[in-house]
Amino acid sequence: MGATYHQFCPVAKAMELFDERWTLLVVRELVLGSKRFNDLRRGLPRMSPSLLSKRLHQLSAAGVVERRTVGDEVHYTLTDAGLELRSVVEALGSWGARWIGTLGDSDLDPRLLMWDMHRRVDTSAVPVGRTVVKFRIRDVQQRAGDWWLVLDGHDVDICDVDPGFDVSLTVSATLRGLTEIWSGDMSWHEALRAEVLGISGPESLRRGFPGWFVLPRTSDVRRALPGRPSISSADS
Repeated sequence: MGATYHQFCPVAKAMELFDERWTLLVVRELVLGSKRFNDLRRGLPRMSPSLLSKRLHQLSAAGVVERRTVGDEVHYTLTDAGLELRSVVEALGSWGARWIGTLGDSDLDPRLLMWDMHRRVDTSAVPVGRTVVKFRIRDVQQRAGDWWLVLDGHDVDICDVDPGFDVSLTVSATLRGLTEIWSGDMSWHEALRAEVLGISGPESLRRGFPGWFVLPRTSDVRRALPGRPSISSADS
């Protein structure tokens, strides 16, 4: 556990657990449904495995996370105490969407973006049968910029290596443009019109594609009013 504030204030006591780097983001991933260690890593691509393991141990010791063996796999799930943090995570996300300014280039991460997109697919809106979407993030080096989303019934997989299936749609976009769509700062239509996004494939699939995704809750948050200062996010 991190710093001890020596205050009886419940906020101070809670922050003794949660103000360490990455801790609340681990909770965010668990709130979003990740259970396996490797899934948590994909949602936190810049966090080292050793630090993730340490944070999970700390959260488990604090009674926030439960470690379970399911068959041959280890799953991490939130306890009742951990589940109460959902509203905290959602409130912080809404505040950040409303008040934090323009994202810096170092905040943009194709791995996290594609992972988040894959877990927010509305499978009921996707055509029957296997549908493969290739994403070409054109301002990212080729190996890190090519992704394949494989949709088959209720199964949704994201691959950074060609899975070998026929591609149904190809989406070409800048990393910032696709991130701004996902953040709610730009609509799919606006991105197409501004040519930061291009979709090629059968017309029926192109038209339906935006409706295959459920944008994050924070995408609906109204940004700070014009003329009011926002808090800038510094590059690190």
